[in-house]
Amino acid sequence: MNLSEVNWDFNAAGTWPRPIKIITVLIICSFVAGAWIYCDTMDQLTELEGFENKEQELRLTFENKQKKAVNLQDYRDQLQQIETSLGEMLRQMPTKAKVASLLVDISQTGLASGLEFRLFKPAGEIRKEFYSELPINIQVIGKFEELGLFVSGLASLPRIVTVHNVNITPIKDSDVMQMNAIIKTYSEGSEDANQGKKKKRRRRK
Repeated sequence: MNLSEVNWDFNAAGTWPRPIKIITVLIICSFVAGAWIYCDTMDQLTELEGFENKEQELRLTFENKQKKAVNLQDYRDQLQQIETSLGEMLRQMPTKAKVASLLVDISQTGLASGLEFRLFKPAGEIRKEFYSELPINIQVIGKFEELGLFVSGLASLPRIVTVHNVNITPIKDSDVMQMNAIIKTYSEGSEDANQGKKKKRRRRK
C-alpha cells in the first residue's frame, strides 16, 4: 500500500484502504473513550476518593469511641477516686465558724517558731465555685531556721494552709530576716454551691 496514493480528504474516507479505516476508527474510539472517561469517570473517581477519606475519618472516630467505651468503667473509677479525694480535701477546709480559730492557730504557729509579727492582715474573701480563698498578708521577723519552722508548722496544721508570694530579705546589721508572704486558707463553699455540685454529680450518673 502506497500512502502517497491515498486521498486524505476526510470526505473521501470511504475510499481509504481497509487498514487505514481500522486505524482511523480506533483513533476516533480512543478519543471518544478518553473524553467520556474525563467527563464522567474522573468525577466519579474524585467522588470515590472523597468517600474513602470519609471512611477513614469515620473509622478513626469509631475506633476512638470504641476505646473510650472499653475504658468507660476505668474512667468511672477514676472519677470516683477524684470525687473521693475532693471530698477529703473539702473536709480539711474549715467552715466559716472555724476560720477565726484557724487564724489564731496560724498566729500561734508563728509565735511558737520564735517569729515576731509586724503584719497580720486578713484580706477579703475570694469566692470560687466550690470553696472560698481566705488570703492573709503577713510580715514576720526572725532567723532563717525560725522561718523554716513556721512554714513547716503551717504545713502540719490539720486544715489546708498554703504559702504564696514569699519574699525574704535580710535586715541590715542583724542576723534576722524579714519575710513578706501571703498565707491562704480555704473554707467550704456556700450551701448553694454545694447543692449545685451535688446536682451535677447526680446528672452525670
